[in-house]
Amino acid sequence: MKKSVLLLIFAIALVAPTFAQKQDDMKQAVEYLASQELGGRYPGTAGDTLASEFIVGKLRSLKLKPVIKGKKKIGYFHDFTYGKTEKRTTHNIFAVLPGKDKKLKNEYIVVGSHYDHLGMGGEGSGSRRPDTLGVHPGADDNASGDAVVLELAKYFKKTGSRRSIIFAFFGAEEQGLVGSKFFLDWLKKEDDRRINLPADKNGIVAMVNLDMVGRMRNNSMSVSGTGTSSSFKATVENIAEQKGLHVSCIPDGYGPSDQASFVAADIPVLFITTGGHMEYHTPADVPSTLNYDGMQQTLEFTQELVTRLSAMPTAPDYISVPSTQTMKHAKFKVTLGLMPDVMGASTTPGLRADIVVAGKPAHNAGIRSGDIIQEIDGKAVNDINQYMERLSELKAGTTIPVKVLRGEEIITFQVHLIAPVR
Repeated sequence: MKKSVLLLIFAIALVAPTFAQKQDDMKQAVEYLASQELGGRYPGTAGDTLASEFIVGKLRSLKLKPVIKGKKKIGYFHDFTYGKTEKRTTHNIFAVLPGKDKKLKNEYIVVGSHYDHLGMGGEGSGSRRPDTLGVHPGADDNASGDAVVLELAKYFKKTGSRRSIIFAFFGAEEQGLVGSKFFLDWLKKEDDRRINLPADKNGIVAMVNLDMVGRMRNNSMSVSGTGTSSSFKATVENIAEQKGLHVSCIPDGYGPSDQASFVAADIPVLFITTGGHMEYHTPADVPSTLNYDGMQQTLEFTQELVTRLSAMPTAPDYISVPSTQTMKHAKFKVTLGLMPDVMGASTTPGLRADIVVAGKPAHNAGIRSGDIIQEIDGKAVNDINQYMERLSELKAGTTIPVKVLRGEEIITFQVHLIAPVR
């Protein structure tokens, strides 16, 4: 056997355990954060505290810099209290890796995820099964993002970064992006306890957010915010091509996760997700449903993305992009009773129905989760914007054809439309 071949085999043998170890570490993190013991990580509960202590333990073991200086100790917690009728106290978690470049180290990249979830569910909690009280583990939402960010912290602690990186784990995201908003407000205030952070929000040149990255399908993910800086889309597409991934780029940075707080503060953002599924916001979002090979792909994609952001010779410019994700605010006269793939993670032409709600028009007609909608009332549906346009044209009480792709079969269903519940 040639020497070069032996060297290649040896190199593969060295790398393979590293990949396996990363996946194992991510799996262990998810299994703990989404365990029954933590009770769904509702802000201010014992499970919330256990989750935050677990994350801080990992960050402290990496010897990353803390952000709070007290009389007796320094720490990683940024405490805050929220709520009008019921006050709850929880915290964000931050750790900082100072940049190696003397000229760029005062510019910061936030790499973040949220660690809270819905607790036991119930009415008004955001659960999709509000009549069922039980632990909502939140394995994909968002223990998956937390696990990847912890691995990113390990990676950059080892390799270093030209710009400084803030590794952020936000609290109370499910309650309306509360933690990320408190963080940005905190940077506006004078606080002599704050250390290793920028003087104000202007020191943050980009934010990368990971939320629900555990259910990759067909090597596909979505990246929002690609229009919030002039170089972002080309960078994302180039990395995706290198990594063999199909990435749907969404220009604006709005949407239901913490990056929205940053884009509202005129900070360029990139929001990475692998999309929704039937288990979203239910007790069935458990660790065994996650795709850890896909999480490894997301990790490697994000490693390269943050590396490139860190090495840019000048800070990313900010471009204001109007929100295209207006569906939840639109006052349609009809509803199909489904959650479409708003992230555009499907590689097949059309719009995938991620979740079809039982008892609603689409379900009653025979449409099922995973079907790809290609036509509504004889008109093409290629993306979320066309889907919303079609809904805006329809009236309650009518029956219209909806053509879907199921596997390799094209099926047309007759859907009787009803008005949405206000």
